[in-house]
Amino acid sequence: MRRKEFTVAEQEEIEEFLNEVSFGFLGMNSEDGFPRVVPLNFAYGNGVFYIHGSRAGEKMERMKEDNRVTFSAAKEYALIPSYFTDEHMACPATSFFKSITVRGHAEQVVDLEEKASAFSIFMRKLQPEGGYDLIDASDSRYASRLKGVALIKIVPHEWTAKFKFGQNVKGEERQQIINGLHQRGLDDDLTTIEMMRKYGPHH
Repeated sequence: MRRKEFTVAEQEEIEEFLNEVSFGFLGMNSEDGFPRVVPLNFAYGNGVFYIHGSRAGEKMERMKEDNRVTFSAAKEYALIPSYFTDEHMACPATSFFKSITVRGHAEQVVDLEEKASAFSIFMRKLQPEGGYDLIDASDSRYASRLKGVALIKIVPHEWTAKFKFGQNVKGEERQQIINGLHQRGLDDDLTTIEMMRKYGPHH
C-alpha cells in the first residue's frame, strides 16, 4: 500500500499503526536553507500529531518563523537477506516496513483541556499499564504543569503511506521468503509473514 488517498478502512489501519509506534521525525525549514530534522516522541489523536517540549529552543523558534512542517514515522518489521531467494546475488536483499509521512502546519496548543487530552494519549501509549492519576486540567497538581509545557499539534494537509511487504514478489520466490522467516524466527518474523499475507498481490 502506497497512496496519498485512503479508504476509511485504510485510514483506520494507519491510525492503528500510529498508535503502535512512539517515535518519529519532524522536518522544518531552517534559517540557513538546510532542512532541519528533529527525532522525537509523538502521539496521534483527534486527527492531529502532538509533540511537546520546552517553550524555548530552536524547534519552537523555527516553527514560529515558518509553521510548515513534515512529519514521518516508520517501523521496520524484518530484514530480508538475499540468500532467502538467491544463493549468489546480493540484489534481492531488502527490508519490509510501514511508514507514514504527512505535510501540514504546526500550531501551539494553549487550551488546558486539549493539553490534558493530548498528554493522556501520550501516557496511554508510553505507559499502557497505568500507575498514575489521570491527567485532568482541573486537577491543581496537573494544571501548573500543563501551563508550563509547550505542546504543538501538527495538522496534516497531505498523507502518504507505504506498507512494503513483498507485494511485488510472487510464486516460489514469495514462498522462499516466508520459509526463511519461519526458520529464522526472530521477534517480528511471524508478524511479517502475517503482513505479507495481508498485503499480498491480491490485496
